[in-house]
Amino acid sequence: MKTAFLLATALALAPMATWAADDHAPLRFVLIPKTVHPWFDKVNTGAQAAADLLGKTTGRKVEIEYRAPETADVSSQNDIIERAIATHPDGLILDLLDEKGNHATMLEAVDEKVPMTVFDSLPPEGMDVTAVGADFCEQGTIAAQRLAGLIGEKGEVAIMIGVPTAPNHARRAECERATFAKYPQIRVVATGIDNDSIETAQKQASAIMQAHPDLAGWVACDAAGPVGIGQAIRESGRTGKVKEVGLDNLNDMIQLIRDGVADSSASSRPEMQGYWAVIAAWQRALGQKTPKYIDTGIDVLTKKNI
Repeated sequence: MKTAFLLATALALAPMATWAADDHAPLRFVLIPKTVHPWFDKVNTGAQAAADLLGKTTGRKVEIEYRAPETADVSSQNDIIERAIATHPDGLILDLLDEKGNHATMLEAVDEKVPMTVFDSLPPEGMDVTAVGADFCEQGTIAAQRLAGLIGEKGEVAIMIGVPTAPNHARRAECERATFAKYPQIRVVATGIDNDSIETAQKQASAIMQAHPDLAGWVACDAAGPVGIGQAIRESGRTGKVKEVGLDNLNDMIQLIRDGVADSSASSRPEMQGYWAVIAAWQRALGQKTPKYIDTGIDVLTKKNI
């Protein structure tokens, strides 16, 4: 009901001149995430749902083209963005790997008058681009505070960073460190970098736990990291001994919670991010002003509520 009301409101506010000029041709948006990843599949599911609802409500077809880089590489992502710009879509929906590294390519989109919306990240300073997502600092803080409670506010902990240049991953790590710093008896002894790869996270976590046999717990900064961490905890026979608070709602993460390998997860609602990114992109395509930021909120997933 709330979604339908908000969509109806957005339709009512659409400029009359835009609707008068509408030739009913399909609107086409290109969705470009950081990399191929199950989390982004969930984003795409939400995006497709929004496109379907807009098409049924307005009578004008909305198409989502999903183009994911094979690896989390800035140059590869920029190449996909540039090729998308060349097709002159009605909008780009981007999850930035590096706000500085992506900046020049985004300026090309501005020059070509291709509107942009970003999700799960922040646009470069000074760009008039709507950002859709959760509060990254709040998400990292929730995870770190839960872990602090699980380990009795003392002991060695580690942080798994995803892509170091990604603004959302870096911000979560920063706030996790700040949270742990509030507890005099908690010490961050290691950080891993998984580049949004579950396999890499598992290898990194295994090596770190071998190097720090007294490690009490883990937090992560991306969706792949906690899955790999959980696999490493299980394989090392340290379930229940090394605590984990994860991020997001991948099926593997939920299963780790069910199995008692992880305590919980702070989820940034990827389906909702994809949904509202499309709504914002659609409004931009109609010439409307859009909010600077759309906060999709955070779910804390535990064994009791999953």
